[in-house]
Parts: sequence; C-alpha cells; structure tokens
Amino acid sequence: MKRLSPKLLYADERGNIFDHPYLCMAGMNGDDPVLPEGVELIPLPEDSRLFTIPDTPPIAWDRKAGKFVTVEQVREGRRSVRVQAVSAFMAPGYVRTLLPACDYRRKKVHLPLWSYTAVGWDEEQERFVVAASRVDTNENWLPRNYDDRLLDPLVRKLSAEFPDNRLLVQLARCAVDYHCFAAKNLFFRRWEAPIPTSPACNSRCLGCISLQPSDCCPSNHERIGFVPTPEEIVELMLPHLEQAPDPIVSYGQGCEGDPILQADTIAEATRLLKKASSRGTVNFNSNGSMPERVRMLCDAGMDSMRFSMNSVQEDLYNRYYRPVGYVFADVEQSVRIARERGLFTMINYLVSPGVTDSEAEVEALLRFIDRTGVHMIQMRNLSIDPDFYNRRMQVTGRGVGMYRMLQRIKREYPRIQFGYFNRTRENFFPPDLERSWPIADVM
Repeated sequence: MKRLSPKLLYADERGNIFDHPYLCMAGMNGDDPVLPEGVELIPLPEDSRLFTIPDTPPIAWDRKAGKFVTVEQVREGRRSVRVQAVSAFMAPGYVRTLLPACDYRRKKVHLPLWSYTAVGWDEEQERFVVAASRVDTNENWLPRNYDDRLLDPLVRKLSAEFPDNRLLVQLARCAVDYHCFAAKNLFFRRWEAPIPTSPACNSRCLGCISLQPSDCCPSNHERIGFVPTPEEIVELMLPHLEQAPDPIVSYGQGCEGDPILQADTIAEATRLLKKASSRGTVNFNSNGSMPERVRMLCDAGMDSMRFSMNSVQEDLYNRYYRPVGYVFADVEQSVRIARERGLFTMINYLVSPGVTDSEAEVEALLRFIDRTGVHMIQMRNLSIDPDFYNRRMQVTGRGVGMYRMLQRIKREYPRIQFGYFNRTRENFFPPDLERSWPIADVM
C-alpha cells in the first residue's frame, strides 16, 4: 500500500503549529520548491526544535491541482487566518537535505543564525518528519546530556580551584551565558573541551557567530578579548586530558576569531601538554589560511586538524568567508600539509541544499578529495538565513540532491568518512571504513 505524503505544517500568528487537512509538505533545494523523496524523510530526531519563519507564507504541494501553491491564509470555521512557515532545527549529527519551502520574497526580517530544515507531519505514524540523513552516531552532544542544574556548582568549584585563570573566566561565561556544550564539558570533566585563544580573525564570514555588523543579524557570542598564555591553557587542559573520559581539547571555538593568528602561543601550549601527558587528543579547528603556521602546529604535536569551508570553489568560498590576506589555495595547501604530516584531517563543510549539491560543487569536491586525501568530511548544516545565503551565493535552480551527493562521494571514495563531530585518536579510523556512513539511510 502506497504511503501518504506528509502534511504541510503551518503556524498561526501566535506561533501555534497545525497540520493542513490536505496540502502536502514541500521542501526547497536552492530557490526551487521540490517534493521530498521518501528516501530522505526521517522522524524528527529527539532534542530537535520547531521554529516559525515570521510573516513568511509556506509553500505546499497541492495533489489535486498537481502544483506547488503558496499558502497565505487557512480557513478556520467561518474566518480566514494568516499563516507562516514552520522549520525544524535538528539535533546535531543530522545533515538536512532540503530547506523549508516558503515564499522568502515576503520575509520581512533577517533570520537569526540557525540552520533551517524542511519539516512535515506524517499522519499515518503521527509524528513529525524532516528531510535529513544521519551522518554521525555520537550522542554525546545531545541537549539531554547538558543539565544546567548540575552545572553551576561545578563552575563554582573549578573557579575556586583556578581563581586567576582568565581562560576559565571566559569558558565559564560561555558555559553559563551562551550555553556552549563544549565549554560545559570542561566543567563536567568529560569529552571535548574548548580552548579559545584568538580575539582576531582574517575572515569576515557572512554567518560569523561571534561578530556581525549591525545591519545583518545578531551574533550568538562575544569574542574572547585576550590571548591566554600557554601556562593558562595547560593549567586548565592538562587535568582534562588526564581525567576526562574520551578527552579531546580543541583550539578554534565559537567565541573567538581564528586561532591560526595565535599559532606561536598554541604551539607552545601543545608542546607542554604533549610533554606532560600522552593521554587524549589535541585538535586544531581553523580556516587554514597560513600553511606555514599549520606546518609548525603539526610539528608541535597536534593529533588532528579540521579546516572550515562552505565550498571548495574559490568564488563561492570568497563570497562567504571574504578572506583578508589569504586565498583559497592557502587553505587547500594547509589541508595537504596536515594530511602529509600524518594528522587525522577533516574539513568542516558548511552545507546548504542547492549550493553544496550543485553539480559544479560536487565535481569540485571530488577533485578536492583526490588532491588532498582528506580523511573526513564533517557535514555541518550552515546556520544562516537561507534566502540571504542563496542570494549571496547567486543560486539559480536546484542541485542533484544532498543524499545523492553523499552517495556519489562514498561510491567514488569508499574510505572517506562522513561525520559531524571531532573524534578521539582511538576512533580516527573505524574498523569498517567503507561502511562508516549509514548508507541505508539514503538508499
């Protein structure tokens, strides 16, 4: 028996969410409305959230008319009410395959820095569904693991232990005020903890979460305002490496610019950490803009490196990152250096349907993998207003489909890993690399 298509979700002006009696869920790839394929619909993951897209009417599929329709009003009894689109913000570990379908031309506000995913209502199963695929099974980062009722005494305890450490003050603010999960891990003494170091950056990203012009969208954090000393870093991070389960300490976090600008401090701190303990993983997240500094950090004892990019096409990269004093060739050289020096090498790939899965981008990514030998592609949903991003990237039409893009990459490079999170040294290379992504999710 053929399954029914998911229903359109819409919200009234007060934010109450309803499913439509007969119109079907649609999604968007780039700026084109499309019908989700059954293979890309999964139950809304636990710990996800639903958002409205204010004053923006949804687009649905009308089966009777055989076309997409913009839904500005819905009948409620004898009256018509204005409606707005609904979006999902998924729990981490899932990559979206479609954007919410709505008439972005009528949007009156610049949407805040979240990742927006197409969502509908499965009437048969009585559950929300999203257009997505799971790319990482690590559940450490789910919100249910971060109970703030347990956090406050731990912050007080560590603050008393290191009263003069400026880095601790910064991370306490990140944990308590900004609800940064990585910062909370430091106080819970577990998993991956952050090491912000750089007040400055040599990129001017459209979606920067720590610094935005006033005419754009509010940033989620304030940047660190100082450069910690190697001693301040080691004082906090050495106990974490020695005591935490599955410990990772990571340079390059949301509350800073780019750590490559503080490479000397980071190299010295890393040498001290490695000299003091052989336990744990030291990771470096960066834009990779200075290859010689990447080389120096490899020599200092880094275990893994992750380089951020929204595209492997220089033109699209430049439109988003707006680099200052470097070019995309520098980033690619840094990836090759890290790989050649034997580090586990990842790209933090900021993805959006219609851009990431365009034929040109897929072909460019395959060539990039071939040239660099990168081990992992972290498929991270780009948090930005979809309409704003598509216009800046000059999107026209639709891509081949996100799940088809994933399939093709895995088919041509079976040992490439997909993921969402950084890994410990013990888990860099799973026993069955060719099945390191649940292909069944999209086949």
